[in-house]
Amino acid sequence: MWRFGGRRGLGALQRLSGRTHRNVWRGKSDQACERALQYKVGEKIHGFTVNQVTSVPELFLTAVKLSHDSTGARYLHLAREDKNNLFSVQFRTTPMDSTGVPHVLEHTVLCGSQKYPCRDPFFKMLNRSLSTFMNAFTASDYTMYPFSTQNPKDFQNLLSVYLDATFFPCLRELDFWCEGWRLEHENPSDPQTPLIFKGVVFNEMKGAFTDNERIFSQHLQNKLLPDHTYSVVSGGDPLCIPELTWEQLKEFHATHYHPSNARFFTYGNFQLEQHLKQIQEEALSKFQKMEQSTVVPAQKHWDKPREFHIACGPDSLATDASKQTTVSVSFLLPDITDTFEAFTLNLLSSLLISGPNSPFYKALIESGLGTDFSPDVGYNGYTREAYFSIGLQGISEKDVRTVKELVDKTIEEVIEKGFEDDRIEALLHKIEIQMKHQSTSFGLALTSVCVFLVAFAFGLVLVLVLCCKTKPQLFPNYQHLGLDSGGDEEHRTWKLGVRIAHVSFSLSISVFPSLGLELRTQQSKPQDASCLPALKVSDIEPSIPFIQFDVSLAAGDIPVQYCAQPTNGVVYFRAFCSLNTLPEELRPYVPLFCSVLTKLGCGILDYREQAQQIELKTGGMTVSPQVLPDDSHLDTYEQGVLFSSLCLDRNLPDMMHLWTEIFNNPCFEEEDRFKVLVKMAAQELSNGIPDSGHLYAALRASKTLTPAADLQETFGGMDQVRLMKRIAEMTDVKPILRKLPRIKKYLLNCDNMSRCSVNATPQQMSQAEKDVGNFLRNVGRSKKERKPVRPHVVEKPAHSSSGGSGSQIVRKLIIVSGHSPCHVVSNLLIPHFSLKILARLMTAKFLHTEIREKGGAYGGGAKLGHNGIFTLYSYRDPNFIETLQSFGKAVDWAKSGKFTQQDIDEAKLSVFSSVDSPVAPSDKGILSLGTLVHGFHWADFHSFLSHCFLLT
Repeated sequence: MWRFGGRRGLGALQRLSGRTHRNVWRGKSDQACERALQYKVGEKIHGFTVNQVTSVPELFLTAVKLSHDSTGARYLHLAREDKNNLFSVQFRTTPMDSTGVPHVLEHTVLCGSQKYPCRDPFFKMLNRSLSTFMNAFTASDYTMYPFSTQNPKDFQNLLSVYLDATFFPCLRELDFWCEGWRLEHENPSDPQTPLIFKGVVFNEMKGAFTDNERIFSQHLQNKLLPDHTYSVVSGGDPLCIPELTWEQLKEFHATHYHPSNARFFTYGNFQLEQHLKQIQEEALSKFQKMEQSTVVPAQKHWDKPREFHIACGPDSLATDASKQTTVSVSFLLPDITDTFEAFTLNLLSSLLISGPNSPFYKALIESGLGTDFSPDVGYNGYTREAYFSIGLQGISEKDVRTVKELVDKTIEEVIEKGFEDDRIEALLHKIEIQMKHQSTSFGLALTSVCVFLVAFAFGLVLVLVLCCKTKPQLFPNYQHLGLDSGGDEEHRTWKLGVRIAHVSFSLSISVFPSLGLELRTQQSKPQDASCLPALKVSDIEPSIPFIQFDVSLAAGDIPVQYCAQPTNGVVYFRAFCSLNTLPEELRPYVPLFCSVLTKLGCGILDYREQAQQIELKTGGMTVSPQVLPDDSHLDTYEQGVLFSSLCLDRNLPDMMHLWTEIFNNPCFEEEDRFKVLVKMAAQELSNGIPDSGHLYAALRASKTLTPAADLQETFGGMDQVRLMKRIAEMTDVKPILRKLPRIKKYLLNCDNMSRCSVNATPQQMSQAEKDVGNFLRNVGRSKKERKPVRPHVVEKPAHSSSGGSGSQIVRKLIIVSGHSPCHVVSNLLIPHFSLKILARLMTAKFLHTEIREKGGAYGGGAKLGHNGIFTLYSYRDPNFIETLQSFGKAVDWAKSGKFTQQDIDEAKLSVFSSVDSPVAPSDKGILSLGTLVHGFHWADFHSFLSHCFLLT
């Protein structure tokens, strides 16, 4: 997988918080930390020497740094009482051309190794493991191979496969042609068909280069850091990938995939000694130190700013065809290993761009010149020397100079005036919440942050925040780049045609048909995967932990679920309101209503003041439309809106007061502000299509199968994308703005609130019950009874009983009889999980070979969603017609029963790993049981487990 680009705002801090992933248990025990603190500097352990032992109480961990005596390999172990243990090995990979050699190598090393020579052991291990994460990433100057699991035996199995793959790969020539690139006839069996380029990486990068945001970000890095490896495309430019040879690939592995160029990382509560022993015996003992250097030199600074223009393709979903230019101004910053400077600049970036009160938001977004910030905006710490970028997209070409002048003017104003105390306080509050919020992917986030750093400096984090209280000097004497894109499109398709002609004359034409046929023959052969290690079904825990919670009624008749968890002083609140009384003509506008509700102001607060209060008192307040299929009938579903927020326990009264004002007194009068939000939302939807095309296609394909799927397409599919485009194009948005108070009238009241939930520490529950009760009593009720728009509504108890006292949560479901032309099953639960296992079987045993290996798509497979729809899909697929035929063959393959009990058991492992994945304290009783969302009960999962153990 090619990884490129930065993130907005706090960057590394956001990654540490794990906000984009599900979340982690911080256990009461600190045995892992205590064991790690026993190590002594200079101690020898299985060929390694302990260099440093550091306690980091702010993150509840102990860091142990080691080095390998013979090879110089560096090792960082983070001991933490977290059962979701992680391993990663990183290599500094510094290509000097855009052939994508590190990216192709990342794919090819996973195609078989000396100890595990079967084809594609990486993908085969997905069905032989209980891993919670498995992947590989190629970045601009490193390649990383991480996995995580909760099972000690599984950890050792995966570690063995990863070590052998990275240090002792087969690197077969046919695997290179399959994963990298090859030129062959469109139909390898027919020499009369056109010659085309194929290859998994080639097709992946063709897809990546259809994304204008990625193209812009890539060129920005290339132009700002032109002297070394950052001047090329590490993932590979499709126009350059055909220049890569098999010999070059093997040479790159020999010089870069050596322990002397490796960084090892482990995290969790497993024993460090076992990790070191296995790494030494299976890999490092076979190497000696190598002096080959892959260090990236510092970029030579320019004596004056530079400007460049690049061309990108037009966006058919742009809200204004005449405004498709993007402009960015970037500043080169100091080395990221200067942790103090990097941290302060990261904070400074957040102050400059985050939220409607930030200087650049006011100057650029609210100028009306563009639709959103430019790609890669903010602090980017993914290269040796970081950089800060700021600009606009969706502007007219004539406004490029104006935007650059606004950037210069805003910087001068910030230098002169500094920042308001409340904004700094809000940022410190944000960091405090991120430090307390717990993530199941915490280890993965840490390895991403630590990938470059030799010194482990996280213990300084609480000291570093204080530097924000001084007035910063913005980017003094830093390298300055101006970049804009738009206008003339580069005809990459034409250039690829020229490349095909060039390659066909450079190589023997007789190679192409024989190569394609040889690959097809090899890919069609049955593979013996018996050499790979595997868990057994008997290794699976036969039960899942029971989550204790209580349900009580508030404000008379609203059930509230209280789940006491070690949330580290953070309170998590959720509420669900039904949409059953909402008129049909307003339903398409519900996603827009949700996206702007907390951003237009409320009560006496205008939108800037509201944003400030949300940042000062909460960790975020989100509103999202929900379509929840019933677990027993496909023609039955629940529709509603989910309100979610979190805060420090001391701020719970303030957070609930904000919700009260948002429910009772939302502001819908700020037309200019509404236009800004609409344009940003439309731009974001348009930008997301290249990476999520398969998801949009799946929604569209399922639209006619169930009523829930039809509504999901309305809320989140291409129908919604086109609707937002039309609204963003409107010169007069008053008709749309007038719909928002109407939706509020049908939604934001106690009569439509079906249930709430609170996750907090046991000590906070009494106060939480009081504050939530006050909120529910203060939220208004409808002045007249509103009947459901759809006549067929049934009430169904959700399984909320916790073994203690409490009231039942009742879900109001809509029945649409006769809508669905194709029901997979009439009663979902047990068949649902059987079909999930079948989906894994079809993916691993048939579709992966047909779609990825033979077809050259980046990915593909089968899956069964909560909505009961069985989906066959492909991703970045150059041969979708052949893939459609493969879908039909996959169904025939499944009907034929050409799989063994061992195949079924392996598929069970893959399904079990998702069922038994880690759940954070914030989500206990919510996502694991689904009582707030899907209505699944703890007992249902035990029925599923019993059924699956016996499945044949």
